[in-house]
Amino acid sequence: MLRSLRVTRRRAGVDADVRAVLAGAASAAAAEVDDVLPVPPDATAGAFFDVDNTMIRGASIYFFGKGMAGRGLITTRDLLRFGWQQLAFRVRGSEDPDAVAEARDKALGLVAGKSVEEIVAYGEEIYDELMDRRIWSGTRALAQQHLDAGQRVWLVTATPVELARIIAARLGLTGALGTVSEVEDGLYTGRLVGEPLHGPAKGQAVRALAEREGLDLSRCTAYSDSVNDIPMLSAVGHAVAVNPDNALRAQARAQGWDVRDFRTGRKAAKVGVPAAAGAGAVAGGIVAGLALHRRRGDGPGRLQPASSALH
Repeated sequence: MLRSLRVTRRRAGVDADVRAVLAGAASAAAAEVDDVLPVPPDATAGAFFDVDNTMIRGASIYFFGKGMAGRGLITTRDLLRFGWQQLAFRVRGSEDPDAVAEARDKALGLVAGKSVEEIVAYGEEIYDELMDRRIWSGTRALAQQHLDAGQRVWLVTATPVELARIIAARLGLTGALGTVSEVEDGLYTGRLVGEPLHGPAKGQAVRALAEREGLDLSRCTAYSDSVNDIPMLSAVGHAVAVNPDNALRAQARAQGWDVRDFRTGRKAAKVGVPAAAGAGAVAGGIVAGLALHRRRGDGPGRLQPASSALH
């Protein structure tokens, strides 16, 4: 019986690894790139930013839920559940895997059968109403430094990729990696491709995108607030803990990673865009065949930078 339990656990671990690889590869395949850089690009270097509590105060999926509730598309009870998760998130400053899973399942249920075009239109309105003023100016400045140096900048988030693209476009960034939902004939099926882009899946997505875009990960930088993102932070040559939870702060101290905390009101230190040393592994061969379970439906078009993105 003990041997059977061990085999079951090993299989579960393998399945989780496979789902993480699939989710990462699907996210990289779905990533759209728009050339918004003000100077000729440094083609092999780039930056990757987590979203929730790193680029934005709080959880983006909560704000999306709040906006949907305001349009009568979810119930008050649903919104209260989102609100409780948001409060707990802000108090702890870290992610609860159960809350992440619940938010995922709720989001999938909300969009099943709806058109991608419709959800994107809602997402654009909701970003402008609820999210724009909650962007951390210090983190935004860090992203701008990479852009000014000619480096491409991506968001990497468990948020649905359609919403992640909107945030990236509004901020004038290169693009976004996010959770990919299955789409048929332009409608959401209510199923994911792989799993949410969370934890190990983020590291897989960064590696897959680097392979596709010709990035040297040893010259790349990643930013996050959460210890859950160590797979992404460890994939690049230079890692930065932004508004870190306690576990990530300890890890940053142990690894010698930079720390930037914009929650305290201290003036953000100026940071040069690094070209840090270190080997970055890349995963190949998966992306091309995965573009994508969007069998007959096309996602939203290429990112168009907003004219006010750099205010």
